[in-house]
Amino acid sequence: MDFEHSDKVKGLLAQIQAFMDEHVYPNEEDYHRFVTDPANIWKEWPKMEDLKAKAKALDLWNLFLPHEYGEFSPGLTNLEYAPIAELLGRVPWSSQVFNCSAPDTGNMEVLAKYGSPEQQEKWLKPLLNGEIRSAYVMTEPQVASSDATNLELSITPDGDEYVINGRKWWISNAMHPRCDIWIVMGKTDFNAPRHAQHSQILVEPSTPGITIVRHQTVFGSHNSPGGESELRFENVRVPKENLILGEGRGFEIAQGRLGPGRIHHCMRSIGQAQRALEIMARRVDSRVAFGKKLADQSSIRQDVAKSFCEIEMSRLLTLKAADAMDRYGNKVAKDLIAAIKVVAPQMAQTVCDRAIQAHGGMGVSDDTPIARFFTLNRFVRIADGPDEVHMSQLGKAKIKEYVSMNER
Repeated sequence: MDFEHSDKVKGLLAQIQAFMDEHVYPNEEDYHRFVTDPANIWKEWPKMEDLKAKAKALDLWNLFLPHEYGEFSPGLTNLEYAPIAELLGRVPWSSQVFNCSAPDTGNMEVLAKYGSPEQQEKWLKPLLNGEIRSAYVMTEPQVASSDATNLELSITPDGDEYVINGRKWWISNAMHPRCDIWIVMGKTDFNAPRHAQHSQILVEPSTPGITIVRHQTVFGSHNSPGGESELRFENVRVPKENLILGEGRGFEIAQGRLGPGRIHHCMRSIGQAQRALEIMARRVDSRVAFGKKLADQSSIRQDVAKSFCEIEMSRLLTLKAADAMDRYGNKVAKDLIAAIKVVAPQMAQTVCDRAIQAHGGMGVSDDTPIARFFTLNRFVRIADGPDEVHMSQLGKAKIKEYVSMNER
């Protein structure tokens, strides 16, 4: 594995860094003030479309989509995208500027990989153009949704339609004013083998029978404009042609979607940890306590050193996982993806915690982005599968692998 970025990636990083220096960092506080103002709930930040147009004009667009998707992709590998996602992660909302934000990225991969030509024309192309947003409707309140086979929402065939009934919650982005399409996972056959019961279907949010039960908060935040929502489906009728890939293929689609999404989360987490460490270093170099700089205190130096080591280790594991995805495919790379999904958000949370402590009271305020990074990474430790599920599956796989090896 070559640790040196290609000339293409170096050029893209330089372009994106310049763009962020000119357009993103100067607007960071304005964005935060707008989306946290109760008067603006579920409204898009007014400057977003202008920044998207600027990024698109520079071809800094859809960089997440791997080269194997052909005409839909800008041609990058997962390994090449990794440092770009890390850079975007330094300001979490900046991913949308470049049309690289979740859950749209995963939904675009689903439609590019599994969607019919008609589905791609109607929904993938507007998503790729940044004209609409989307949601992935999977988790449910009454079951442990970390095991996707538990899901109970029913998708029942009825003539030329499917009828959907059930409940969902923690649905990210459903409240976005331009969220025009959902990918919904549920059961089409309750009697089929466990991994062949589920299907995924495209549902427009305006379809009759859908109720937004409530808006869920994350550490007290509504996460506007996309939000987190609890939904109820009551006899929601959807055309049969909206089914993705076929009945019983939902679990397969979910596994194909979540692998890349998980590693994108990790790339962004590393960017947040790196920025938190840089902010921390500047803070401790400028503050004096008990007659000397905080930067001269042994405990502070140890925190900085440990954070540097942990970020570097996580970055290398992320790059190794991305490289394995490119070389061997997501299925073969699943153990590395699981490992980094456990390691990166925990690492970022720990680094941010140290940075908060070094700032004192300022650390828990909105005067820096560090507190927001901390809560975001605590949330990511649950999103796309909690730590415990990844560790259980990874431990099981490694035990089987090592037991099958010849004893040495």
